[in-house]
Amino acid sequence: MGIRKLRNDIGKKVKALRLEKGLSQEKLAEYVNMSREHISCIERGKNLASTETLYYLAQYFEIDIKDFF
Repeated sequence: MGIRKLRNDIGKKVKALRLEKGLSQEKLAEYVNMSREHISCIERGKNLASTETLYYLAQYFEIDIKDFF
């Protein structure tokens, strides 16, 4: 698996989970204490989420961190 595919797959998962909860990027960013721009970059596969970011997102969505992979 290449890094580009990993970024895209994680981004798609974050977006799907966010939409499933009916949240805007702004609200999700507020809940996990990061910027809306950062959430947007993760969802679009521009940035690879750090382990810490994935941890906070997993906590919020009540999933295991491994579910992003």
